[in-house]
Amino acid sequence: MFALICLPAPAQAAKTILVMGDSLSAGYGIRPEQAWPALLDKRLHEKRFDYSVANLSISGETTAGGRSRLGAALKAHRPAIVIIVLGANDGLRGLPLGQMRDNLNAMIDSARASGAVVALFGMRLPPNYGPFANEFQRIFGEIAQAKKTPLVDFLIEPVAAQPRYFQSDNLHPIAEAEPLILDHIWPTLLPLLK
Repeated sequence: MFALICLPAPAQAAKTILVMGDSLSAGYGIRPEQAWPALLDKRLHEKRFDYSVANLSISGETTAGGRSRLGAALKAHRPAIVIIVLGANDGLRGLPLGQMRDNLNAMIDSARASGAVVALFGMRLPPNYGPFANEFQRIFGEIAQAKKTPLVDFLIEPVAAQPRYFQSDNLHPIAEAEPLILDHIWPTLLPLLK
């Protein structure tokens, strides 16, 4: 007669939130652990959500670069949630907005095809970019509406009009701004944490 030994099931690995972004998510000019994705990871653990954050953001990244890297990232991390926070460099470089739109749509489609939920984080350009800036901003809302994707309209909105929260380049937030950015995006992310 055999004795049946029941072992407890191994603890399931935390689900992954994949962040595909540029310098604003990579923590340019500050320590990586001070950037909002690292602060998000810390908050998830403190609040006992079974998620971890994989931040694949690269300074200078465009939507084309993010699109080219996404497939491998989805295979490597098998994320439950993908946060796409790209486009700022497309805009600042004056790249074709139709191309940016196509890249963002393709990234959303790829992430969803892998089984992930997607959130889109938008950006804005300085007003001196004129009508280009208005069209740039509009694209994020149009994509989110068409794809029924949760949207943070403007990633750095809580600090954007306050120069004291920026490094000397006036583009990249300082460490003290990052918790404010996290508080700004948290209400959009919270309903996605199943």
